[in-house]
Amino acid sequence: MAIALRVASLAVGSQAMDRLATSQNGCEDSSRKAWVRALEMTAPIARNPAIILPLVIDRMSHTRGDQAAIFSQSENLTYKSLAQRSNQYSRWALAQGLPFGGMVALLMPNCPEYLAIWLGVTRVGGVVALINTNLAGDSLAHAINAVDPAHIIVGAPCGDALEDVADKISPRAQKWIFGESDLPFRRIDETLVNLSTATIEESRFKAPTIADPALYIFTSGTTGLPKAARVSHFRLMQWSYWFAGLMNAEPTDRMYNCLPLYHSVGGVVAIGAMLVRGGSVVLRDRFSASWFWRDIVSYDCTIFQYIGELCRHLVNTRPCEAETEHRLRLICGNGLDPTIWRKFQERFRIPHILEFYAATEGTFSLYNTEGRVGALGRIPSFLKQKASVALIRYDATSSEPVRGEDGFCVRCSIDEVGEAIGRISADREGGFEGYADRAATEKKILRNVFVAGDAWFRSGDLMRKDREGFFYFVDRGGDTFRWKGENVSTTEVAKIISNAPDVLQTAVYGVMVPGSEGRAGMAALVVKPGFQVGALREYIAQHLPQFARPLFVRIVDRIEMTETFKQSKNELSRQGYDPNLITDPLYFNDPIRQAFVPLDSQTFDDLKSEKIRL
Repeated sequence: MAIALRVASLAVGSQAMDRLATSQNGCEDSSRKAWVRALEMTAPIARNPAIILPLVIDRMSHTRGDQAAIFSQSENLTYKSLAQRSNQYSRWALAQGLPFGGMVALLMPNCPEYLAIWLGVTRVGGVVALINTNLAGDSLAHAINAVDPAHIIVGAPCGDALEDVADKISPRAQKWIFGESDLPFRRIDETLVNLSTATIEESRFKAPTIADPALYIFTSGTTGLPKAARVSHFRLMQWSYWFAGLMNAEPTDRMYNCLPLYHSVGGVVAIGAMLVRGGSVVLRDRFSASWFWRDIVSYDCTIFQYIGELCRHLVNTRPCEAETEHRLRLICGNGLDPTIWRKFQERFRIPHILEFYAATEGTFSLYNTEGRVGALGRIPSFLKQKASVALIRYDATSSEPVRGEDGFCVRCSIDEVGEAIGRISADREGGFEGYADRAATEKKILRNVFVAGDAWFRSGDLMRKDREGFFYFVDRGGDTFRWKGENVSTTEVAKIISNAPDVLQTAVYGVMVPGSEGRAGMAALVVKPGFQVGALREYIAQHLPQFARPLFVRIVDRIEMTETFKQSKNELSRQGYDPNLITDPLYFNDPIRQAFVPLDSQTFDDLKSEKIRL
C-alpha cells in the first residue's frame, strides 16, 4: 500500500507547511490538519535510514513499558513484553544461522505471537513471508514455494495444512510449530524458553536499513494465483506513521482489529499506526458480527479498521444496545460501499469515516479525509504538482489501455471511467518494489505512457474523477465485460441490484452464451424469504439500461468471500448457468416472454444450440 503522493520527497519545510496551513482552495480545516500531521510524521523517515519499525517498538518499550500494546482473547502484551518476545525471536533467527535476507514463512492465525515473530526476525535482517491461513493443498504449496523459505513457522491450528503439502515444498525448509501438536515439527515455543529476552547487541548482526526488504505480503489472488509482493522496511515505517498522522493516533487510543494479520491493512497499518504513537491494539482472531459491538464497548475502543464487506455484514445484523454505546471517534478502512455508507454511519453513530484506496505493492494511494460519501479521496491542491496518479482510457475487450495516434496513452476526461495508474520513480516513495516473481512484476509495469521511456504501475482498477477532483472506484478491470457493444461494470450493477426488494447480497459476473459476442451478465443473490423474482425484474428494468440487466439469476445461500471480504466470483463464473450441474434455483430473463423464467435443462439446451437468439 504505497503512500502515493511521494510525501517524503517534498522536503516539507516551513514554507511548504505555511502554504499548506493557509490553503483556502484545498480541504477543510480538519482535513488540512490530517495532511499536515501525516506529512510531518513521515518526513523524517528518509533522513534516518537506520530507524526501522522493530527498532521503534523496542524503543517504545523503554518509554511505555507496562502500558498495554496488544489485547487479545489468548493473552495481552505490554510494550515491554512485546519487545522481550520479539528479542527472543531475534535470537532464535541468529541461532539458526539465518543469513541477512534469509526467508522465514509464517503460517499462523491472528495472535500477539504473530507480531512478535516478524518483528524479531526482521530486526536482525531476516525477511518474513506472511502466508494466508485459508490456503490449502496446491495453493498453499504455491505460496510457500514462491518465496523458498529456509524456515517455516506454523501455528498449531494450521499444522495439518502444512503437513498435507510437505511433499510439495522444498525439503530444505525447516518446519517449526508453535503450540501443542503431534506433528513431526520442532516446537519453537519450547526453544524460546532458553533464549534471553534482552535486546540483542547490534554487533552480533548486520542491521537492516529502510532500504532492505522486511516482508512478503501476498495479493488476494482474485485474478489468478496469489503473488508475493515485496515490502521494505521503508514501507512499514511509511505506512505506520502516515496513518498515525491521518488518524491523529494518541496513547489513549485503542484500535479494534479483526482483520487478518497476513495482509497489509490488518497486519501493518492497524497495528503500526497505534504502536508508533503509544496506543493499543485489540486483536481478534477473526471478524464476528455477533461479537463485534460487544468487543468495541468492553475494550473501550476509539477506532476500528474495516475493509470490504465488513460494514455491510454489520448493517444486516439485528440492532443491539452495544452498537451505539461505544466511544468510537473514527473508523478507517477501504471498500465501504456507497449504498450503505450513510446508513452505516447514522445507525452506528460513527463520527468520522476515513476511507482510502491503496494496494500493498502499488505506487499511489488516495485518502478521503473529508468524509465525502462514496469517494476514495482527492489530491489536495498543494500536492497536485507532485501527484503520481492518472486515469487512462481502457479497452474492456482487450483489458489494455487505449493509445492515441502518437502511440501514447490517452488521459480520461472528467467523469470518464479509466484505469488508475501510478508513476514509477527512482526514489523510495514512488518506487515499485514488485513481486518475488520477475515476470509478474513486469506485467504490472506500463511503459511509454505519456512520454518515451516513462513507466507506470497498473492498478487494474477502473475509476472516475469528478469536477471537484474526487476519485470513485468503478470496477476491477478484469470484472468489467462487454455485452451488446457496451461495457458493463459488475460492481455498479451489483450496487444497484443490492437495493432491490428483499435482496441481501449480490455478486455479478459475466458468462459466455453460444452465438453471442462478449459475455452476458449473471447475478448470484442472497435473498430474504419473501423474495419475488418478478419484482426483481421490474426493479432492474427501472434502474438499469437493457445491456446491463442480468440475463441469468442464481439464488444462493451465501456468497463466498476472501479473508479481506472480496467476493470469490471465479467459481461462480466457472459454473455458469448449467442446471445439470447447479442445484440452486436458476432463472433466465426470457426476451420473448418478458419475464424471469426457471432455467431448466430444455431452456439450457436451446441456449446452447442457439435456438434462443439473444
